[in-house]
Amino acid sequence: MEFLDSKSTDPSWNLALEQYIFDHLDNTRSYFMLWQNANTIVIGKNQNTTLEINQDYVRKHHIHVVRRLSGGGAVYHDLGNLNFTFIIDADRMQQINFHVFCQPIIDTLASYGISASLSGRNDITIDGKKFSGNSQYIKNHRVMHHGTLMFSSDLTVVQNALNVRREKLISKGVSSVSSRITNICQYLPEDVTLDDFKQRLLAQIAKAEALHKYTLTESDLTEIQSIKEERYATWDWNYGRSPAFTTRVQKRFENCGSVEALLTVEKDVIVSISIYGDFFGNSDISELSSLLTGCRLDRREMKERLSSCHLEQYIHNLIIDDFVELIFAGQ
Repeated sequence: MEFLDSKSTDPSWNLALEQYIFDHLDNTRSYFMLWQNANTIVIGKNQNTTLEINQDYVRKHHIHVVRRLSGGGAVYHDLGNLNFTFIIDADRMQQINFHVFCQPIIDTLASYGISASLSGRNDITIDGKKFSGNSQYIKNHRVMHHGTLMFSSDLTVVQNALNVRREKLISKGVSSVSSRITNICQYLPEDVTLDDFKQRLLAQIAKAEALHKYTLTESDLTEIQSIKEERYATWDWNYGRSPAFTTRVQKRFENCGSVEALLTVEKDVIVSISIYGDFFGNSDISELSSLLTGCRLDRREMKERLSSCHLEQYIHNLIIDDFVELIFAGQ
């Protein structure tokens, strides 16, 4: 089995590396990869990005948002989290299941005297608390299995970054399910570091199959960078693939009145918006709706569009910043 230890903490690059290994490296070989991302939410392939993230929190804390190839729910990565990936020939297995790939994690923890178990379809837990989420991508008789290992992640950020008010959204995507979470380090002696755990995991993997370190060539690096730029670093992949959803927002503004908006969004672009309320205005409100149709669900782009009109002509005593925050109150 070839082993790759990514030193990059760029989530777009690491996901591009995974895809490159899967699509381009010798498919007669098996691969194991360890990697970390700096402050990132990784969205499942079939999820609605806007639904899954707390946009205000993500923006204020400079958290990356990247979509992966596999399905499942959204997860948070930071440097207290270790990610692992297996890429193998599916034909070598009698049955594809999560247990095969999660067992080395369970065995590694057992070597520390910690009892962990596979819970439900794709979580690994300690005392009923989740520390690892797993997902798979299968294509052309190859399987990519990857999972998180929360060793010492900031659990407050985990909860806040994914804390979306779902009651305001009707989505055709897949919603993440909240569950109790924990860190591995809470069950280990204080002197055990993440790197110590990483080396213990590698030793456990090597018991089943010898590991040979794979060194990326210049050609490999060029191809990985290309995949990153064409897919994982693009808005179209990370946001534009989001399923359609409808949201309704409403707020009463002093000296203005009640303003309500009903939006339909597809691929993170507003395809229709209706604006209602008991506000006053001198111009036809449908003109404002037309101006915003086709706008990406992005604060900066929306402000640029609104700057081309006189918002007060449509909604008396309402400024652009307040209108934009109203629209994003449902996200």
